[in-house]
Amino acid sequence: MVAVSGIPGSGKTTLAAVVTKRLNARHAAKNPACISTPVAAFVPMDGYHLTRAQLSAMPDPEHAHSRRGAAFTFDGDSFLQLVRELRKPLAPESKTLFAPSFDHAIKDPIADDISITPTMRVLLFEGNYLSLDKSPWKDAATLMDELWFVDVGFDVARKRLVARHVKAGLAQDEEAAGKRADDNDLVNGKEIVDHRLEVHETIVSNQDDRWGSSTQELPN
Repeated sequence: MVAVSGIPGSGKTTLAAVVTKRLNARHAAKNPACISTPVAAFVPMDGYHLTRAQLSAMPDPEHAHSRRGAAFTFDGDSFLQLVRELRKPLAPESKTLFAPSFDHAIKDPIADDISITPTMRVLLFEGNYLSLDKSPWKDAATLMDELWFVDVGFDVARKRLVARHVKAGLAQDEEAAGKRADDNDLVNGKEIVDHRLEVHETIVSNQDDRWGSSTQELPN
């Protein structure tokens, strides 16, 4: 169980997805009979966003919606519950567990959309707060085998976030996207950096895209 964290725009989602894909490809190549049985799973934290209805029910709904993506707008307790279940020893009666995904079209989570079968041996979790030294995130972190942190400069992250927000339609132009990044994403990023737990691995994310190539081999 590996938790991959980093500030918004760090590249953590790409890293976790690529590692999962390559692990499954390597497993299938070495075990052709098990090609339909993935050995690794990727569980992004997007599915643990509070719904828009839950944000609207908060004491200050306008603030809650504008700060969506901050730690308080996630259901960390449900994530911790999943991690605790996954940490239990495997047994003949172990069942498939499910995690939520996030539907960007409706801008809300989809419950029980990611299956985690008992046959999976490597789980990569990805999210901003997976190495945050605050409960319930730090409680989940203690149950992980490793914590990875994707390190990136705030200036690089901001450029990525501006491009992402415009492309996704979250901002009408680069100016609005920059304001969104400055007022929310990078505020969250400062909390992540200032209150980070000790991690096992730090991966520096720069402008070299070769590490994300799907054709690049994993080290033996």
